[in-house]
Amino acid sequence: MLPWLVAAAGAFLCAPAAWAQPPAEPVAEARYWLTRIHEAIGQRSFLGTFVVSAGGSMASARIAHYCDNGQQYERIEALDGRRRQVLRHNDLVTSLWPQQRLAIVETRGSMSQFPALLSSGVGGIVERYHVRTLGDGRVAGHEAHVLLLSPKDGYRYGHRLWAEKHSGLLLRAEVLDEREAVVEASAFSDLIIGVKPQPELVLKAMRRLDGYRVERPVLEPTELQAEGWVLRDVPPGFAPVSTVRRSMALAAVDAAPAAVLQSIWSDGLTYVSVFIEPFSPAAHGLEATVATGATQTLTRRLGDAWVTVIGDVPAVTLKAFALGLERRR
Repeated sequence: MLPWLVAAAGAFLCAPAAWAQPPAEPVAEARYWLTRIHEAIGQRSFLGTFVVSAGGSMASARIAHYCDNGQQYERIEALDGRRRQVLRHNDLVTSLWPQQRLAIVETRGSMSQFPALLSSGVGGIVERYHVRTLGDGRVAGHEAHVLLLSPKDGYRYGHRLWAEKHSGLLLRAEVLDEREAVVEASAFSDLIIGVKPQPELVLKAMRRLDGYRVERPVLEPTELQAEGWVLRDVPPGFAPVSTVRRSMALAAVDAAPAAVLQSIWSDGLTYVSVFIEPFSPAAHGLEATVATGATQTLTRRLGDAWVTVIGDVPAVTLKAFALGLERRR
């Protein structure tokens, strides 16, 4: 789950905003808080510990996020499992694997933000989810306002969100199944908002790569159609974000990277990624659908290609993406 830990750090902004009191009407109040969460992407410097619980396991990371003169800097250190540190200056990201002495340097765009909240605007969210407020809550010592987003169809999960009252920062998020049972939870266990920015701590670590094998994956923008593919009958509400030709080095650090296509889709709240690569009997096993918490992964062979669809969505959504993918003749 560490990619989501990395993504969570990007969900805060660098310039405080002034907000009026929320409206009394319930739907308008829900829109108000959704907009606050959306506009809080990048406003505060903070230091905290972020924890994800999914599929019976937990992962945590220590996150330092600094905003300084319109620039964003992050240092994220995994506290469980294999040692890993992620450093970010705006879109430039360096992932360090000390045991392998491996450094992966790449440029990331909007996919580094968690969640994909409101990427299509508040209107798009309320078209696909019933949104209502649940009152007040408390996370890591901070007063919060709680929102419930219930899906209007079976193609997406529900979400419960805790927004910090003064800044709108997203403090906690739960992913809910059709019975509103929690399938995945992420939250700060401790958090200090408004710490002094120390961007040089991040920049120095990004430059200190002596003794590391440095890999710089190249992401080449492209289109599915240009690569000979078409995606038909996409689940309602999902729109294309980007398509790139890239390597899989980040997904399998110990394996040789392989060139693949990655097509990213979003409904404004979550992402689905479709990976297409040449089929290899030695590298690819049986077709399957596997769940880890909210994250579903579907694999299938399509002619001479191997397709992997991943997203925090129900299995029916991944199946719709996989069955809608066709080789363009």
